[in-house]
Amino acid sequence: MPGQPRSLFRLFLLWLAGNDLRITLLALPPVLPLVHRDLALNETAIGALAALPVLLLGIVAIPGSLLIARVGPRRALIAGLVLIAVSSALRGLGSSASVLFAMTFLMGVGISVIQPALPSMVSQWFPAAPAQATAVYANGLLIGETVAAGFTLSLILPLVGGSWPLSFVVWAAPVALTAALIAGLTPNVARARGRGPARWWPDWKDPRMWRIGLMQGGCGTIYFGANAFIPDYLHAIGQPDLVGACLGALNAGQLPASFLILLFAGRLAGRKKPVVAVGLLAFVGIACLLSEVPWVMIAGATLDGFAAGFILILTLALPPLLAAPDDVHRLSAGSYTIGYAGSFLLPLLGGVVVDATDIVATAFLPVAAGGALVLLIAATMPPRAAAAA
Repeated sequence: MPGQPRSLFRLFLLWLAGNDLRITLLALPPVLPLVHRDLALNETAIGALAALPVLLLGIVAIPGSLLIARVGPRRALIAGLVLIAVSSALRGLGSSASVLFAMTFLMGVGISVIQPALPSMVSQWFPAAPAQATAVYANGLLIGETVAAGFTLSLILPLVGGSWPLSFVVWAAPVALTAALIAGLTPNVARARGRGPARWWPDWKDPRMWRIGLMQGGCGTIYFGANAFIPDYLHAIGQPDLVGACLGALNAGQLPASFLILLFAGRLAGRKKPVVAVGLLAFVGIACLLSEVPWVMIAGATLDGFAAGFILILTLALPPLLAAPDDVHRLSAGSYTIGYAGSFLLPLLGGVVVDATDIVATAFLPVAAGGALVLLIAATMPPRAAAAA
């Protein structure tokens, strides 16, 4: 990857934008008890509030592709960042449930827009090194998750006098800063003349899109399924004191994956063997979680987090590798729609299975199904997917 100051600055901007994909989203769960208390929301409303942005990540990806086709990826990225910053800061305006839900909806729309914009920016700024650039913004995404979840209660709330609405304003500030830096310090790249109107609707007959989307759905199921069912499982087996450690290990396990790909992106991106090998780790992680031995269970959660993060980053790198620059947003948007649909449906089926069997360990079946889906799709990939570009 080029080492010129301009390239390094653009990498920094990509890292900030990746951070902004999750930092406002993960600032909500730590303060949910305060929101619950102040707005008198029931559990159904709390669940809907937490799930709404995640659901929008798949639903709004295609309209996001349309915006990118109309104004270009840079302007779409700036627009999405501004929408995230403004709506996130206004979530607590007037301590009103209706405002909270409306602004959370708009925030989810903004996040959904910048998701397909980032691969297009990678293709535009780093056409010769898409895997490394993807690993950079994915590292920002994972660190954004960790920072927002870890520092909201310990640092931000004391800073703002315990006000959860003001905590949203604080977390919106770095998003606004990213938008300002990209708008003020990077040029807009005009689309070449003579290419005709830009396309935005995904090609649903493209097998590459389905492979990428299904793998994203598989790794998303590993991550979201484990997050959803580890707490109930640990309570059911009489080890509720391990909830924090296991969930922390699950999320922390993603960080080594991002750093590993940063170091070896050129050797890993587009190759099937690393995906298959790491996909198998998900099953080892599930087995460890079922062991009921505390340290083994924590290690299992770490393995599942590593597997989910590793596979996610490699699938994010595929659209810039495989698609023409003008089609990266279409391929990304379609794969996001497929992937988030799978990430939503498979854990939901896990809850249905638990209710039907009354065996809490069966909740990990969707996690295993996610791992199996990754292995199945990886097995159909060419030995070097980049060669198919």
